[in-house]
Amino acid sequence: MPEKNLAEDGASDKYIVPALERGLRLLGEFSRDSRTLDAPELARRLDLPRSTVFRLLNTLESMGFLERIGSGNDYRLGLAVLRLGFEYLSSLELTELGQPVIARLCDAIRYPCNIVVRDGRSIVYVAKVTPPTPLTSSVRVGTRLPAHATVLGRILLEDLTLPELRALYPEEHLEVFSGSTPKTVLDLFNMVEVDRQRGYVLGEGFYEASISTIAAPVRDSSSRIIAALGATIPSGHIDESRLEELVQRVRASADELSGLLNYQPRGDASDKVVALRPF
Repeated sequence: MPEKNLAEDGASDKYIVPALERGLRLLGEFSRDSRTLDAPELARRLDLPRSTVFRLLNTLESMGFLERIGSGNDYRLGLAVLRLGFEYLSSLELTELGQPVIARLCDAIRYPCNIVVRDGRSIVYVAKVTPPTPLTSSVRVGTRLPAHATVLGRILLEDLTLPELRALYPEEHLEVFSGSTPKTVLDLFNMVEVDRQRGYVLGEGFYEASISTIAAPVRDSSSRIIAALGATIPSGHIDESRLEELVQRVRASADELSGLLNYQPRGDASDKVVALRPF
């Protein structure tokens, strides 16, 4: 991989610290698909001399951002990265204001409640509250899921035009995770347009076959969608008589958080509850 210059993003060459840039790029090579990496592989990916990579690895290991696995030559991310991530999340106005909102929602409906943001083609969970019930979930703060294949992700794509969606998903066919996943960008756009007009999404079996999600958009003072607030419900436990209540509570919580972020609603969203199954 050719070495990128951060000046391409508007920074001047003279203000770039090459060693710091390389160290951060090295950390960025670790991911869910590349949990462990060794020096030769990192040198190949970054197009750097092995001696440079060894010095970077030793420095990052000494600071706790990387840790060596056993006595071998493989590395994985260290606890310092986790601490930094949590410090970032706690510094977000969104999570500071949103955590009490979803805590109250969780207390009221007794289902897990979440706040997610979009990072490119993925959604990232930044806040989560779970009631003391038998329902368990592998989703936790920091979990990343595909935006196009999740109910919460669909909320976060609502502001994008069709050309913007095509730029985000240039491939002809989208990756399919369930029978409900849109297969093309046009399918996704049409689905998201309906979501936007409705003002919320209720989806059953959209990403996980046995899980339902109710989600609504969170907007800031510019009216831009900056997050999605949702509740996760075991589909087998849905009480039809509570459906309207659940939808309205989720929407009210999303509106409350939007208000805390200085959003001024226009009053053009429909209040009608529409159940969509499966979606």
